[in-house]
Amino acid sequence: MSPSVPLQEMIRAIRSARTQCEERGVIQRECAAIRAQFRQADNGGRSHNLAKLLYVHMLGYPAHFGQMECVRMIASPRYSEKRVGYLGAMMLLDEKQDASLLITNSIKNDLSNSNQYIQSLALCTLACMGSAEMCRDLAPEIDRLLRASNSYIKKKAALCAVHIVRKVHDLGELFTKAARSLLTEKNHGVVHGAVVLITELCERNSETLERFRKTVPDLVQIMKGLVISGYSPDHDVAGISDPFLQVRILRLLRILGRNNEAASDAMNDLLAQVATNTDSTKTVGNAVLYETVLTVLDIKSESGLRVLAVNILGRFLLNNDRNIRYIAMTSLQKIVGTDHNAVQRHRGTIVDCLKDQDASVKRRALELSLALVSASNIRSMMKELLSFLSSCPPELRSQTASGIFNAAERYAPSQRWHIDTILHVLTTAGGDVRDETVPNLIQLITNTSELHCYTVHKLYRALLSDISQQPLVQVACWCIGEYGDLLLTGECQETEPVQVTEDYVLDVLETVLQSHMSSPSTRGFALTATMKLSTRITENVDRIRSIVSIYGSCIDVELQQRAVEYNALFKKYDHMRAAVLERMPVIEKNSQGHTNGETIKESQTVKVKPGEPQQPANQVCDLLDLLGGSEQPLQPSPALGSAAPPIPVSTPNTVGGDLLDLLGGLEPTPITPVATVTVYEKDGVTVTLSCEKQSDSGLTVTLTASNSTESDIRGFTLQAAVPKSVQLHMKAPSGDSLPARGTAKVTQMVVLNNPNKVNLKMRLRISYTSQGSAVQDTVQIDSFPGLGQ
Repeated sequence: MSPSVPLQEMIRAIRSARTQCEERGVIQRECAAIRAQFRQADNGGRSHNLAKLLYVHMLGYPAHFGQMECVRMIASPRYSEKRVGYLGAMMLLDEKQDASLLITNSIKNDLSNSNQYIQSLALCTLACMGSAEMCRDLAPEIDRLLRASNSYIKKKAALCAVHIVRKVHDLGELFTKAARSLLTEKNHGVVHGAVVLITELCERNSETLERFRKTVPDLVQIMKGLVISGYSPDHDVAGISDPFLQVRILRLLRILGRNNEAASDAMNDLLAQVATNTDSTKTVGNAVLYETVLTVLDIKSESGLRVLAVNILGRFLLNNDRNIRYIAMTSLQKIVGTDHNAVQRHRGTIVDCLKDQDASVKRRALELSLALVSASNIRSMMKELLSFLSSCPPELRSQTASGIFNAAERYAPSQRWHIDTILHVLTTAGGDVRDETVPNLIQLITNTSELHCYTVHKLYRALLSDISQQPLVQVACWCIGEYGDLLLTGECQETEPVQVTEDYVLDVLETVLQSHMSSPSTRGFALTATMKLSTRITENVDRIRSIVSIYGSCIDVELQQRAVEYNALFKKYDHMRAAVLERMPVIEKNSQGHTNGETIKESQTVKVKPGEPQQPANQVCDLLDLLGGSEQPLQPSPALGSAAPPIPVSTPNTVGGDLLDLLGGLEPTPITPVATVTVYEKDGVTVTLSCEKQSDSGLTVTLTASNSTESDIRGFTLQAAVPKSVQLHMKAPSGDSLPARGTAKVTQMVVLNNPNKVNLKMRLRISYTSQGSAVQDTVQIDSFPGLGQ
């Protein structure tokens, strides 16, 4: 290919290449020819060669050797060369390269040129790739051009000033007066540039924001002129007069009216006029309406205007365009907490969006539907949500199940309805529920004694039909073990009569134990249930003994340990088996709620009624030892009316001592309470810190996060930084989501090693996503509890 081929010929040759290797060969030959011509002193085709080089750059090939040629062409007096040179500078140069500083003087000279098109080239280049140093040097020239008489130049200068303010915040004050004067211009392009510049100035400086609040009446007049103006061929887009300028003005009004009563009152009438007069059948009109809605919801607007804004979003939900439906639900999600009743009117439309084919629309509809659940609509909304759960994509099942659990716990009309709802979720999506679901449901069942018979019958039938849902199987096994006597002898009129025998129940539990679908935890539930049935049935105790003995040599250590302990109960402590395996007491939820699925209980005093027979003291102590002991040795009280001295607890000759030897000779040790301090508390998110000293220089810090808001928090992460001389190791957190109302917590262990004994400090970065918004915050920790700092 000849070095002097035109640009069109080079493009044709590149496109005709059949392989990538052939394309590279064409480009290498052309680049070699361009380099050779760049080295010539008198080259008349410089703009032609640079244009070809820019095309090569657009294809992704290296073109950096043309940077200096761009600098030379910018300094050329010819407009055709200057135009290509500026274009090359915008594409090949950036503020990090030293060559960009060489064009500063050329840009300054061109800003003073009498040709408006050359001035425009300089302004565009500065706005595109101007560094902070260039902006400081050329800012006075831009301020001068903002006051020029040429509208074309003023429009370009305003946009260039926006770039300068973003690069150097301190220069914003220089353009304040000129920006305000541009609002009086008739040219829409100049006004548009002025609004963008004022918006940038107000976002950067609070004092400038207060100063520009005086321009609200001027902006309102400009906006009214656009709304009521007739057809203008220069600015009309689908029947809307200059929608781009309208959107920019609405955004600026939103910033000026935020947290300001006077500014909000001045724009209320205008916003109502825009909301009622804008055509919503076209995408352009919907864009203006959406900005209007965002402005109404962000300022201190009247209640009637807010209802109008919510109704506009409700109309968006009926639009065929999924993008419009998505942004409508995103906006409704942000205001459902403050305008709940207004959003509630569109509940039916929102629920219908759960059937949408688009995954993003489904997710937004699910979040909004869960936020709309209340005590008045719990039954109807739960019916829709359960129907959605049975057909929703796998990635949404966990979120749906969690939302249903939270809503049922908060608004359940009855305990039976609550239990039925949770069982329905476990039957449908048991593999996608959180770990704390099983203990929470067990606690609920325990507290509803009048429903024990109904619940155990229902769970037994569920176990007969499906043992693949592990959480459901675990709860069913627990209930059969606790209330097996009600299953065998109880008459439940609320369920269909089913003949249940001891053999049938044991067959089901054996099926769970032997199933390949059962997890080790589920087998533990089933084995314990089988053992508990030994005190609730009479004819199959030997079969239970044989089942338990089989697992004494199980490969799973946890299951093996349980089986060995249960065998010991059968052989050596059969007299106390009934006491050990008696029905669990009512599980009470403490003020801290559930922690990782377990309920923490305060130590309770056991009261003995007069006349009740008491167990021998050694048996009582053995029972305490088997269940884990207490914080301090307990002595049983003598029978009422007896003057017998107290019996010592757990001597080596007692049965309890033998049992402790069987379990490894462990003795209960007092638990020292760990001091906990709150290091972060904001927007419903609380992070507490506790310390445990491991050695002279070692320290384990436990960070616990909870969420007291009404919505779930996702993507929760904690990052820690300490002084350089301190070694830090962060272990894996217990999770990355914080359920609403503190139903579960996230725990993060941090191990610190401070060999130099420096003053220990830690900085935490907290990041999470709440209601679709990303939040990041930082907190400094200067003292640690228990270290004496």
